Amino acid sequence: AAFSTALSQTPSISPISSEGREDLQVNRLETQIWIKPDIQKTDVDFSEILNAIQEIAKDVNIFFDELEGVNSPSKDDDSLLHHGNLTSTSDDASRLEVVGEEAPDKNKTNGLYFRDGKCRIDYILVYRKSNPQTEKREVFERNIRAEGLQMEKESSLTNSDIIFVKLHAPWEVLGKYAELMNVRMPFRRKIYYLHRRYKFMNRIEKQISRFRGWLPRKPMKLDKETLPDLEENDCYTAPFSQQRIHHFIIHNKDTFFNNATRSRIVHHILQRVKYEEGKNKIGLNRLLSNGSYEAAFPLHEGSYRSKNSIKTHGAENHRHLLYECWASWGVWYKYQPLDLVRRYFGEKIGLYFAWLGWYTGMLFPAAFIGLFVFLYGVTTLNHCQVSKEVCQATDIIMCPICDKYCPFMRLSDSCIYAKVTHLFDNGATVFFAVFMAVWATVFLEFWKRRRAVIAYDWDLIDWEEEEEEIRPQFEAKYSKKERMNPISGKPEPYQAFADKCSRLIVSASGIFFMICVVIAAVFGIVIYRVVTVSTFAAFKWALIRNNSQVATTGTAVCINFCIIMLLNVTSETLIIFFTEQPRTESEWENSFTLKMFLFQFVNLNSSTFYIAFFLGRFTGHPGAYLRLINRWRLEECHPSGCLIDLCMQMGIIMVLKQTWNNFMELGYPLIQNWWTRRKLRQEYGTQRKTNFPQWEKDYNLQPMNAYGLFDEYLEMILQFGFTTIFVAAFPLAPLLALLNNIIEIRLDAYKFVTQWRRPLASRAKDIGIWYGILEGIGILSVITNAFVIAVTSDFIPRLVYAYKYGPCAGQGEAGQKCMVGYVNASLSVFLVSDFENRSEPTSNGSEFSGSPLKYCRYRDYRDPPHSPVPYGYTLQFWHVLAARLAFIIVFEHLVFCIKHLISYLIPDLPKDLRDRMRREKYLIQEMMYEAELERLQKERKERKKNGKSYHNEWP
Repeated sequence: AAFSTALSQTPSISPISSEGREDLQVNRLETQIWIKPDIQKTDVDFSEILNAIQEIAKDVNIFFDELEGVNSPSKDDDSLLHHGNLTSTSDDASRLEVVGEEAPDKNKTNGLYFRDGKCRIDYILVYRKSNPQTEKREVFERNIRAEGLQMEKESSLTNSDIIFVKLHAPWEVLGKYAELMNVRMPFRRKIYYLHRRYKFMNRIEKQISRFRGWLPRKPMKLDKETLPDLEENDCYTAPFSQQRIHHFIIHNKDTFFNNATRSRIVHHILQRVKYEEGKNKIGLNRLLSNGSYEAAFPLHEGSYRSKNSIKTHGAENHRHLLYECWASWGVWYKYQPLDLVRRYFGEKIGLYFAWLGWYTGMLFPAAFIGLFVFLYGVTTLNHCQVSKEVCQATDIIMCPICDKYCPFMRLSDSCIYAKVTHLFDNGATVFFAVFMAVWATVFLEFWKRRRAVIAYDWDLIDWEEEEEEIRPQFEAKYSKKERMNPISGKPEPYQAFADKCSRLIVSASGIFFMICVVIAAVFGIVIYRVVTVSTFAAFKWALIRNNSQVATTGTAVCINFCIIMLLNVTSETLIIFFTEQPRTESEWENSFTLKMFLFQFVNLNSSTFYIAFFLGRFTGHPGAYLRLINRWRLEECHPSGCLIDLCMQMGIIMVLKQTWNNFMELGYPLIQNWWTRRKLRQEYGTQRKTNFPQWEKDYNLQPMNAYGLFDEYLEMILQFGFTTIFVAAFPLAPLLALLNNIIEIRLDAYKFVTQWRRPLASRAKDIGIWYGILEGIGILSVITNAFVIAVTSDFIPRLVYAYKYGPCAGQGEAGQKCMVGYVNASLSVFLVSDFENRSEPTSNGSEFSGSPLKYCRYRDYRDPPHSPVPYGYTLQFWHVLAARLAFIIVFEHLVFCIKHLISYLIPDLPKDLRDRMRREKYLIQEMMYEAELERLQKERKERKKNGKSYHNEWP
């Protein structure tokens, strides 16, 4: 009765009729907002009116349940935030709260809304009042208002010269541009159909489920029972259309487009607004490059910390939710919430973390097999005939490994190095090399399938990139020549073919010059190794003197790492200079990425290639050593082989580089943000800092890297190269990569959520040019591992000795008993009196036998000094060389055949995904047809009811 009295006194309130149900479904929020001022004009008790409104809301809710029963509506985006927003009833209740003053008052204080507490901030522009580009900004902002965006300005609390421009996109603007941008929005819940299974498969599944009952219940998955906020939408989507707006699930217009989509739409508008007269004076990027605006970014959704537990009170916002279930160290062992990452940061960043998680997961079998190879070497160490002979060879005296200062040494002195070499170079090494080559192929092929599933779930299958705008640098340089764009039909700057070729040649020459600088640095490291071996051999400390070669290798690796990092820092500016001027930003990024990767790959791996394939290979022999500049004698391998040097190089470089990268990724932003907070505390106190609005807090964070995800991808791709290219020499590389990546995921997540401004949500279908680089590394890894096994390790010489020269020659056996005498057969004899004057050692070796030595031994297959051809190659040398070449050819062809076979057998699209895509296409067509048919039938009934005559129409 009270409510009917209020209705009679307030004619502006329209009762809910059956004819207006469709409009009510779309405009439910507006209906609740305009009730408020009219109710306050009445003399009726306000609490009675609210009760009546709630009763009507229940009736309306029942009506919508019936109306949308076929649609099966799901939650909208912001319903992830609290427990109370999980149902449509609570959604109505939350909208009813807009009637009161509580929600706007709360919005005014959280820094995410305009001063009125109703208009959400979708984008922030920052400029300084002292900047002279005032006229351009005024024109730009005037055109922004003309596009329909709402604007509000606020001065900074810490610096009055800094002005924040807050932008908000109303519903009409969002709908208009969402339709232009083909933004896909949900309109029906997905329906899944289970395939028929055979009884045998059902029995197997029952046995597996019974076994799983004994195991912990999916400890790596996020707990959706204690964290119901993680429940996701699972709806069919279609490009948004204002004419078919009744097809879409719209609970609340303010939350229908999520915050990432809203900011993307606003950025799209800003990129197409003019700031000056002229055909190319357009876009926010140009204003940022010329300094008119200092920064532009979307806001984070509040604080990432909360006093209340997320399990009991729910997440305060999406940023808080991501911090608790993704960026926190306490969830390092759980899967990533990729849908939440995509919702908050966009598809491009979501794809990076999806790829990183997939790469980390695929490292588990590689790390396990590598650890097994290492442990196999540990368990078979005492049974290795070669290491036994080395440790027992007290009567074999080796020639000095450097000029003058290096002494003669017993072969048994290298016993420890022989045992360490066996840990990495054993019978399982060849199997592991083949496994890693196949693993790289499987990783890439299954990533294609994983990417296809992600692209389907994230509506990227049919997404096509928009026509990119021209880079300002390209436009400024080639504005004099123009031609028609075949797509847009508008004139645009044009680069002549001759100019493009000349710039390409200059760019290639510049990169070649920089690679030559890297090779020169490696040459300097080689000279350092040659010189310091003699220096350490004459050192006063016995520990250094007795391990001069290991000390040389260790210090050379550390110096090499410093040179690598120095060249990496200085190369960025040079590569930007040498990169040609492509037309669009994506073309420039691809060109820059390829050049930067090529340089850093050569910089990181050049010294490793030298140690693996050149160290000790071209040294000559005692009495006829090869020298650099006819002065420095080239370095020899250790008596136990060169593999120990390669292992040290890879282990030290990999550990140091990963540690440095992790520090620079997280430590540097942490230090910068800490310094900013410290200055604010000193000037304004701790209490004032907590009251800063969100735009002020975000402005004080570090901006995302200018090259986007380039540094993150580059670090992981270089690690992938280290993990695959020389893995035959260092089987523990996948294990180190796995441990690093587990930390890397959480470090990157923490950095994105807490230390960086929120990046603009951008879309991408895949990881771009990086996939091609990964395929190239996979091919290179097969070749390098074949050469490492054939050339660097002693696998082939041992095999040749076992089948041709050992005790089991001609018997077809190759066990440890067949390796008796291998060490003696692999060493040649040298007459000490044949030393050159500058190579002759200072000691005569009398400390070993009491008299001067007549003979010493060295690693090679050469004739003795008294043979007809002194120090000529033996027949065994040619057998070993032929076996090495044959192994390389057979290994490469076998592994490449396996790789191509796997690529052929594994389809890019999973069968169930292909069926789901076909099913969805069919259902979408049916749903659109039914919805359109229902709309036409309603229009026909209305025309009949109104008595209007019309011609025979379908249906």
